[in-house]
Amino acid sequence: MTDAGLQVVLKLNQIANTCGQVLLAPLHVLSELTGMVLVSVVSGLLLLIAFKYTSNQSAIKRVRDGIKADMLALSLFKDSMFVSLRSQFRIVLGAFKLIALSLVPILCMAVPVTLLLGQLSLWWQHRPLLRGEEAVVTLRLKPLASSVDSRPPWPSVEFDPAPAAVVTVGPVRIPSKREICWNVQANADGDHPLQFHVDGHMFSKEIAIGERVMRVSQQRPQQTWMAMLTHPAEAPFDASSPVQSIEIQYPTRTSRGTGGQLWPVYWFIASSIVAFSLRGVFRVQM
Repeated sequence: MTDAGLQVVLKLNQIANTCGQVLLAPLHVLSELTGMVLVSVVSGLLLLIAFKYTSNQSAIKRVRDGIKADMLALSLFKDSMFVSLRSQFRIVLGAFKLIALSLVPILCMAVPVTLLLGQLSLWWQHRPLLRGEEAVVTLRLKPLASSVDSRPPWPSVEFDPAPAAVVTVGPVRIPSKREICWNVQANADGDHPLQFHVDGHMFSKEIAIGERVMRVSQQRPQQTWMAMLTHPAEAPFDASSPVQSIEIQYPTRTSRGTGGQLWPVYWFIASSIVAFSLRGVFRVQM
């Protein structure tokens, strides 16, 4: 992606982070299941309204009425092969027309939904560390430009000691991946900065510790569009930075409805049920 495109993604992330920190703040005091239900209801309602005003409702209604008429013809003229085949063909054609008419609203909602999923992943993908629990912190250095790069292969890297997260093991270097790892133990609840000095420059990464539902940023990423969308909470490292990313191996959530890799599926199903249930109330043709 071009630099201009990366800047657009960066600005969108900044807007999404500002909105997400305010609008999703109630998740901190709600149970995980209650939070999932609340978010699904609100997002399903908003997506329904967005679909209504970004789609051609009159065209969708005409196509749906045509499909109903053809289904009625199938039941009334089932003895006529010609009518049956024609009605079946028109029903299939109508289904494809409905899909085509849905493309515009889907494209309009693609960006906000992607940003929303990025924000929800901060709450539902991983859980914060508990006091006394340990995790691996990995700092990944920028790859050398070539095998004859004149820069030293390993810059000076120091992990500042922090009361909230004490280093128990490390640093451990992995030359093949240009990674430096530390094992840290969580000691104090809250969001705390971890600070690293690389060749005289300071870089930081947030760590989340606590028993309640918290906003958890697993990785401070490099400046690529995919990394920024999947890890939106912290500012990415630019191309000139000697650090490519800093990552904390948080435990994956295991709650039903949130956690793991299936929470987006649960959210999508719950939001779709809400949208389809309310389409009559808001007079939305889908």
